[in-house]
Amino acid sequence: MSSEAPAAEESRVSAAESVKSFVAGGFGGVCAVLVGHPFDLTKTRLQTATPGTYTGAIDVVKKTLAKDGVTGLYRGMVPPLLGVTPIFAVSFWAYDTSKQLIFALTPSRTSESLSTAELATAGFLSAVPTTLITAPVERAKVLLQVQGQAGSQTKYTGVIDVMKHLYKEGGLRSIFRGTGATLARDGPGSAAYFAAYEVTKKALTPAGSSPSELNLSAIIVAGGTAGVAMWALAIPPDVLKSRIQSAPSGTYTGMLDCARQTIARDGVRALWKGFGPAMARAFPANAATFLGVEASRKVLDGLF
Repeated sequence: MSSEAPAAEESRVSAAESVKSFVAGGFGGVCAVLVGHPFDLTKTRLQTATPGTYTGAIDVVKKTLAKDGVTGLYRGMVPPLLGVTPIFAVSFWAYDTSKQLIFALTPSRTSESLSTAELATAGFLSAVPTTLITAPVERAKVLLQVQGQAGSQTKYTGVIDVMKHLYKEGGLRSIFRGTGATLARDGPGSAAYFAAYEVTKKALTPAGSSPSELNLSAIIVAGGTAGVAMWALAIPPDVLKSRIQSAPSGTYTGMLDCARQTIARDGVRALWKGFGPAMARAFPANAATFLGVEASRKVLDGLF
């Protein structure tokens, strides 16, 4: 009886920590969208527009402001804002769960901390369940972001209208188009993301202190560095994802076919379209993400 009590207590603690990770991750995601969406819209339009539509990221911003005003920079924000809470919540929950799994699978380990490779593995694993939410949200977001380009008609009135059209046109398969490309982007990207954050936090921690005691400026630096590390890897699969998700049905048979057609039509450089806006967004958006995560986690630790 007495031996079961500590186990039960440990289980409750583990469950509470998982809930905290879930809630904190969702709050961090909202912060990321509010800061980073204009950069994301610029990136997506550069990736999907026909050659010659824009001369660069600044041209996208100028034309968007001229046509739609400041609110145009936030077009397509509703899908990620609605989806980002479960996306980031699941991502941070899955990351913490994956770290616990690695500890459980290595009971004879001598260190209480994970290696960089193990942190990267946990980061990669976190992308697997997250992709099931990310893919349809990204599909709706991309379609809303690219409509109206180069004088094209505005087809969708909002995220619900997008989902209705997609389901009517091709069912769930249409809604989840680009899932493979999303995982190809987010698997390696998340591995770099979480590993870079943890490594940077450790590097910024003074001797004799704990990474959990870092001040806000250090968290901002670590979070921004994590975003840069992720997008340094993620742009090529992100280009393919955006093209697959925005193209009419039947344009591509899959990710490899999209890559082949893209390179044949626009050259290898096309795989790096949107790199500038993505990297410009990476630091502030992800600094905001981890700032939101760490701040909300401290509040939750104080309350529970």
